[in-house]
Amino acid sequence: MLVNYQQTGDATNPAVIIIHGLFGSLENLNVVARALASNFNVINVDLRNHGRSFHDVDMSYPVMANDIKILLDELKLDKVHLVGHSMGGKVAMQFAQLFAEQVDKLVVLDIAPVAYHSRHDAIIAALNEVQQRQVSSRSEADGIMSTYIGTPGVRQFLLKSLAKNEAGQLAWRFNLDVITEKYDTITDNINESHSCLCDTLFIKGNNSDYILPEHKDNIARLFPNARAKIIQGAGHWLHAEKPDAVNRSIIDFIQ
Repeated sequence: MLVNYQQTGDATNPAVIIIHGLFGSLENLNVVARALASNFNVINVDLRNHGRSFHDVDMSYPVMANDIKILLDELKLDKVHLVGHSMGGKVAMQFAQLFAEQVDKLVVLDIAPVAYHSRHDAIIAALNEVQQRQVSSRSEADGIMSTYIGTPGVRQFLLKSLAKNEAGQLAWRFNLDVITEKYDTITDNINESHSCLCDTLFIKGNNSDYILPEHKDNIARLFPNARAKIIQGAGHWLHAEKPDAVNRSIIDFIQ
């Protein structure tokens, strides 16, 4: 099946694939897509089990990377730049591992090719309670989640994926049951097979703990042509917190 996507910019320009993170959708990276559209053919993707893409029981990184491969084949794109945030960054790295010949440059936003400890337990608990309660408004959902998630910005991000389904009921667009079941697969590392020699840029939020000094060796081993950029005053949601700095870093790298 084909994932949902939005294409902007001139189709004759170099192509850039943009891939969002966990619990997100292509809308989360529209700030990046808009900045790139004047010079690139931008394809902003909803990953499986997210946004308006299909739901499936598999959430492994090779399978999600293959979804991107199917999309590129459908669009007849032989070579692309890849930009991925968080889980989407891992999908982009996995794609580069599996289909290196199709990658021009790779940009990874605030994630490393390593396994992570669970850090979304409260979020998953909040989302499941909202799902079980069958809420009638976003404000009701926000009230439920506030007992689990203290940061209003995190709740607002999640609530963007609460929408009416075909039955007219508010429901999560992402496939919460599968994400809950496959969470350990999502936090695990990509499947390593070899070093990818494509030019790679890791962009880290200075206040984020997703890319740490101890990850440097793994990054260098898997992506030996990688360089790093640190965005001051930004955390894990660096594209939302410092969009101008992030967009400028991406454009300078891939042009």
